Amino acid sequence: MFKFKTVILLFLLLMLALPVDAQCAMCRAVLESEQGQGTAEGINDGIVYLMAIPYILIGGVGYLIYRKFNTLKK
Repeated sequence: MFKFKTVILLFLLLMLALPVDAQCAMCRAVLESEQGQGTAEGINDGIVYLMAIPYILIGGVGYLIYRKFNTLKK
C-alpha cells in the first residue's frame, strides 16, 4: 500500500510542472529584439524538449534494469 501511494504521489508531482524559460543569454538577447514572441516561445519549447529527452531515456533504461533484476530474484 505504501509503494502505491508513493507512486501516485510521484506521478502527481511530475504532472505539476512549472513553466520555465530555458534560454541561454545569447538566444535571449537575439530573440528579445524581435517584435513577435512566437519564435522565442518556439526556441524555449525546443530547448525544454532537448533537455528532457536524456532524462526520459535514462529513466527508461533504469526501469528496465530494475525490472530485469527483480524478475531474476523471483
